Amino acid sequence: MGSRQGTCITGIGETPPARRSDKSVRRLVVDAALAAIADAGLRPGDIDGIVSDSVIMSGSVPRDWLSAQLGITRTFDASLSYGGAGSVGAPQLARAGLEAGLCTNVLVYFGVDWGTRPSGPYGFHDMYPAKRVYEKPIGFDAQPEYFALLAERYSHEYGLAEEELGAFAVNQREYAVRAGVGQKTKPLSMQEYLDTPMISDPLRFEDCCLISDGAVAYVLTLEERAVDAPHKPIHVRGVGFGSEATSGDDVFTQRADYLGFPGTAAARAAVEGDAGMSLAEADFAEIYDCFTISCLLQLEDLGICERGTAGKFALAGETRIDGRMPVNTHGGLLAHSYLLGAEHVIEAVRQLRGDAGPNQVADAGVGLVTGLSVPDYALLLLSNN
Repeated sequence: MGSRQGTCITGIGETPPARRSDKSVRRLVVDAALAAIADAGLRPGDIDGIVSDSVIMSGSVPRDWLSAQLGITRTFDASLSYGGAGSVGAPQLARAGLEAGLCTNVLVYFGVDWGTRPSGPYGFHDMYPAKRVYEKPIGFDAQPEYFALLAERYSHEYGLAEEELGAFAVNQREYAVRAGVGQKTKPLSMQEYLDTPMISDPLRFEDCCLISDGAVAYVLTLEERAVDAPHKPIHVRGVGFGSEATSGDDVFTQRADYLGFPGTAAARAAVEGDAGMSLAEADFAEIYDCFTISCLLQLEDLGICERGTAGKFALAGETRIDGRMPVNTHGGLLAHSYLLGAEHVIEAVRQLRGDAGPNQVADAGVGLVTGLSVPDYALLLLSNN
């Protein structure tokens, strides 16, 4: 293990996956936070640190508002990036506060109401002026189009059979069906995948993630305080965050390299140095899968697969529960819910506790979680000992 260890996740909470909820996003976050605090064997007054993402939560569920609802007196308050990178990278900030003695228990939270909000996730990119002025007027205005560019470039460089992308969608649907709690509960065969409509060539309907309402939260503390927690503490073995000198205005259209995500190399180096192990040594991975191609590319970026082989890896069954690297064991963003990957942290904790039910990975001891918020990237390596 690396030298900077000693932090654990002791509690997790989430709201049921839903396309549209009858609750506001603020109520959903409160519900998830209370569930995580109770799961850690604590009361709201025991929380004195709070962390969220810097962009989405700061506008819809601010940290001061949540603290007021729960009766949290903060001695540590922080935020990081946005969306998935913020939720997955949050233990980096929490650990800094805990190890510095600035707080004793840190609550991390995230939620969205993009299922009920009229613009959904598509309105998010309106914050970038260049997209509003140059791209949206000609119809280039949605995530499927951005990621279809990556898939087309990958196909040009390495070749990409339709079934290779389909393997991610089919395998993850199987997990969601078995778990029985995700948004998608109907099995998906490869032929059914191939028969679904093309959204942005080569991405079909089933290559695209869900749209959801929901919230998750988790609690961290130092190892020495985690011994009295009601559940097995899950250790933060390594955490890393990375970005590069580009912005949301140009990251999808102006980068020279379409086949590597910004920030991945820096985050990977930080985590592997932190944990003293390769990411490929993990027993399972919860990969940010906003599209099947994003999952494929990350498996290669992270060194789990060689360049040009991740699709074949999935098609051969290696991302299944009994494969070499089980991926997105709850169904992921494609079939469970789309809370921008925050729910991937919750699934990793369940796996390491041995609480994943029919999708439990045998002898799971180390889990990898990725958070993609282009151009930011975060990685989290967790273990149960």
